[in-house]
This record gives sequence, C-alpha cells and structure tokens, in this order.
Amino acid sequence: MLDLDKTNFEEEVLKADGYVFVDFYGDGCVPCQALMPKVHEFADTYGDKLKFTSLNTTKARRLAIAQKVLGLPVMAIYKDGEKVEELVKEACTEESIEAMIKKYI
Repeated sequence: MLDLDKTNFEEEVLKADGYVFVDFYGDGCVPCQALMPKVHEFADTYGDKLKFTSLNTTKARRLAIAQKVLGLPVMAIYKDGEKVEELVKEACTEESIEAMIKKYI
C-alpha cells in the first residue's frame, strides 16, 4: 500500500495509467482506523491487479478538499486521473469496499 501526500498524489493517482484505489483517512477518524486492517488485507489480495494507495487527509487537507473529500472515511477508485467511483462514510463497509474493488479488477 503506497502512502500518498501532496508531493506524490498527482504523479501516483492523477497521472497513473489504469485503476488506482485511494483510501482517504484521518488521524482522528475511528471508522477509518477500524477499516484500515481490512483495506490493507484487500491490498495484499488484489494488489497485483489494482494499485492501492492511502492519503492521510489530516496532513493534506487542501488536497482532500480539492478531491471533494469532505467527510471520512472515503474509499475511491480513479482511472486515468478521474474519480470513477467512491464510497463515503456509512457506505464504507468491508463488503461494499470489496464489491467496488472487484468491479475494477
């Protein structure tokens, strides 16, 4: 799982070829922390078919807002620099995240 920040987000997500999964999380986000082990498990399982990344929005607020991430957690899929699907807040369950991943692999 690749850690993103404001210095590499554009290169690793917006300029990347193919599909990129981005886990937007924050330091004080309890649901984010609860989902993190499962998201890392998905990265281990599907990482050969999909690029997995994560962005700590606590350290990159402006970038998160620019990506229209206003609440947490947010799990998003980008293709060729465009956000094609996202799950927000209560929609972020282990089942829905895995279903979204499977659509793009």
